[in-house]
Amino acid sequence: MSRFQNPSDGISQEALAGLMAEAVQQALIQHGVMLDAEALASASKIAGHVAAALPFLPPAQRLAVGSFKGKWTDLASDFFRVMTNEVASDGAAISDRAFERSASGSDTARTAVQPIAERAMDLQSMLIEDWAGEVAGSTYLEEKLRIPRSTLHRWQRRGEVVALRKGGRKHVFPLAQFIDGRPVPGISEVLSAIANPRLAWFWLSRPSPELDGRVPIGMLRDDMVEDVVRAARALS
Repeated sequence: MSRFQNPSDGISQEALAGLMAEAVQQALIQHGVMLDAEALASASKIAGHVAAALPFLPPAQRLAVGSFKGKWTDLASDFFRVMTNEVASDGAAISDRAFERSASGSDTARTAVQPIAERAMDLQSMLIEDWAGEVAGSTYLEEKLRIPRSTLHRWQRRGEVVALRKGGRKHVFPLAQFIDGRPVPGISEVLSAIANPRLAWFWLSRPSPELDGRVPIGMLRDDMVEDVVRAARALS
């Protein structure tokens, strides 16, 4: 059996899920499935984690899954319906209203700011791995991206890079904000507008109603700095 079929040879479930997700993403791309980048990544991750979980289940559970004769398509649709209902009900997704531009008048401004403040509090209690995407510490960045620790810390002090506190004093850095060993243009302006790093990265890494559903960090990587900075300032 290959390492994809047998977890006993040492591969972790997380590593296997990553390999499966890459394979699914390549398959979707090759067959011309029309999805935006965010949806493509989500579909691949979900498929990867579901497939990778099976080899690690107890034998009885694997047997039960293998004997299932129902309609897999309907089951998958039910899964997404339940998941989106859960997200909507517990407030895990930011509604369009949370990021609507403040209308004239202080009462309207206070109403728009409150959900953002609540979101910042929520993110403080969440594991970074659950929402921030790929992150790495200074050692990885120095070895893989050749960013000296002194340079990284200088960027952090100046507010030129998103640094997420993990644990006591340790910080990790979302990898999507780097191009050619440097933070993408516009990061410092976004951090000036949204001072909480977790909230700033949460907004940067997800489709924004302010930007017609586009992902801000993707726009910064495409040099669309002015649009992103303008939207970030509208939030603040």
